[in-house]
Amino acid sequence: MNKVSVQELVDECDLVVYSGGVNLESRFIVTSDISRPGLEMTGYFDYYPAERVQLLGMTEISYSHKMKQDERARIMDKMCGKNTPCFVVSRFLPVPIELEEAGKRHNIPILRSKLSTTRLSSRLTDYLQAKLSIRRSVHGVLMDIYGLGVLITGDSGVGKSETALELIKRGHRLIADDRVEIYQQDERTLVGEAPEILNHLLEIRGVGIIDVMNLFGAGSVRQNTQISVVVNLENWSADKQYDRLGSGEEVFELFNVDLPKINIPVKVGRNMAIIIESAAMNFRAKSMGYDATQKFEDNLSRLIEKNSVH
Repeated sequence: MNKVSVQELVDECDLVVYSGGVNLESRFIVTSDISRPGLEMTGYFDYYPAERVQLLGMTEISYSHKMKQDERARIMDKMCGKNTPCFVVSRFLPVPIELEEAGKRHNIPILRSKLSTTRLSSRLTDYLQAKLSIRRSVHGVLMDIYGLGVLITGDSGVGKSETALELIKRGHRLIADDRVEIYQQDERTLVGEAPEILNHLLEIRGVGIIDVMNLFGAGSVRQNTQISVVVNLENWSADKQYDRLGSGEEVFELFNVDLPKINIPVKVGRNMAIIIESAAMNFRAKSMGYDATQKFEDNLSRLIEKNSVH
């Protein structure tokens, strides 16, 4: 099971440790869902999600001030479940002394943030979803081309890494080479990044491993990106009919998300970097409502109609 330590959460989300700092490495988060214990403050614990990060905002803290001290102590102690990773208080609001004491008894860290509750909840959720999502490793190269995440796939040796190197020289950015780790951000969005061991590295047969960031600068790499389109490179075959108009539509399915897929034949003399760059620009134009294939078909229809009149 994927898990994130509370220490990692503190480091990545700029949280301030209020108490329980010695337990940051030993407490783990296993779900990206965030709990705001509103009903629990009233004593209703039938469906208390104790394994979630417990986020307390203005509503929860204000309500706790209206509770009697013994009731507040009982509720705060009950909120400290065995698997509760931590408590987070937004807006640097004052932490009830009863919560601090309960956290110390149960070794649960209490954290604070200057952010509003809504913004803090969104930030925590985004980070935890990215870290805890199910991941799949795909053989290929992931590039950022004009702001589009382009996943380049194909058989080993077809020239993916060499094409990526040429794209980098043309000003585009590398995310991952050889292995791309992909996770689902939401129902329609897939995000790809490099495995930690391959971060910023590119393998060129005959040359070896090169450090793209070291050779081409920080502007030549990116940590992750949303995948917009898949470009599949395949060796040219004289027996195969290739799409010449761009009217054929194929998809690459992963995590029940369909990504547009473009098949490009590889042949001696073809500049694959420029072709992929053009394919990315054409895909962006289509997504903005301009379809060159449709324009060609309209021109053809008008020509046929004109000739028919004559």
